[in-house]
Amino acid sequence: MKTDPNKNFSRLAPSRELAELRVRLAEKEQTLRAIRSGEVDSVVVAGKQGPQVFTLEGAEHAYRVLIESMNEGALTLTADKTILYANQCFARMVKCPLEQVMGSSFPRFLSAEDRATLKPLMKRADKSGSKIQVRLNAGDGSQMPVQISIRPLARNGFKSAPIGLVVTDMTAARRSEEILRDLTQRVVQVQEAERGRVAVELHDTITQMLCAVLVRSQTLADKLPARNKAAKREAIKLHEIIGKTVEEVERISRNLRPSVLDHLGLVAALHDTSTEFANRTGVSVKVGCVKLIVRLPADTELALYRILQETLKNVEKHARASHVTVHLTKPGDFVQLTINDDGMGFDPDHHPARQKGKGGFGLLGMRERATYLGGVLKVKSVRRSGTEIEIRIPLPSSVTSAN
Repeated sequence: MKTDPNKNFSRLAPSRELAELRVRLAEKEQTLRAIRSGEVDSVVVAGKQGPQVFTLEGAEHAYRVLIESMNEGALTLTADKTILYANQCFARMVKCPLEQVMGSSFPRFLSAEDRATLKPLMKRADKSGSKIQVRLNAGDGSQMPVQISIRPLARNGFKSAPIGLVVTDMTAARRSEEILRDLTQRVVQVQEAERGRVAVELHDTITQMLCAVLVRSQTLADKLPARNKAAKREAIKLHEIIGKTVEEVERISRNLRPSVLDHLGLVAALHDTSTEFANRTGVSVKVGCVKLIVRLPADTELALYRILQETLKNVEKHARASHVTVHLTKPGDFVQLTINDDGMGFDPDHHPARQKGKGGFGLLGMRERATYLGGVLKVKSVRRSGTEIEIRIPLPSSVTSAN
């Protein structure tokens, strides 16, 4: 008996199609499961205009998990600084429930001063971003020092680009800075005490011994007979060398601990140091000082004096200046020392003080002296256009009212 092959094929076709449909259904079910679980970021769909890529909401899943696990606050703000999104870490920072943070205004967590500082940075934030250090006001009235990193985000349908913020707790860093600053100040105090001790030794011992030798050398030169011209010339040269040595030791002693600062105050010390510098280097120095009725705190006087010393040293070594001006003023509750030179100048952003391990400790030390007293040191300099150093230190009310 013959078998009809067409009849057999018709029986096998439905079962083969059914198997293929089952495989395709299983694949679709796996795809749907992956989409629901957030395993799929996007789907490619073939159409008349070619394949199209659709990004799924689940694509944000991994990023949300990452942001929520961060030890830093993360926020998204609208252009008017309304909080669109904040993670739990930021809510803990400001000690407010997350539902009260979302939708609120970010500036509510800042002081008026910090809001004014942050406003222009957020307006001109570019792709590279910007950073600022402020204090966050928490819900319980406490404050936290933080660093805010600002970066504009993609518009994604918004009229203006939203702003992304990363808020870093700086409490530990500030504490470390305070410990380091206290340690630095202790080193400075020990250094000043040692300078004072050495200055006294030089003045009371070495200088007196040199003066005695100076007198003996003059006596020796006077007693030598006139006919012994060579010996007499050598004795006179020896006397001159000893005299210059006495002057140099005295100069070193004054620089180590100027008695004029202790006895006559800051204004007299600034004039004395500037005059000595001008006579020794030939650089013109003009000094203008406000009249102080009451002396400034000893730490403030010493800091300003040392900063002037270091600045003049830098002028002598590097600036190639012809003129220097020194002004001591008292704007409001501050004392301000401003030093200008017409020398070579430099780029403050690339100064060695900003590069670890490359020196620049003079400028760094000046800044630390001012910062320890609650003051600020500013450097304005342009190559071949001179340098200005401005130091402003707050004064106690007793000194401010008296002066």
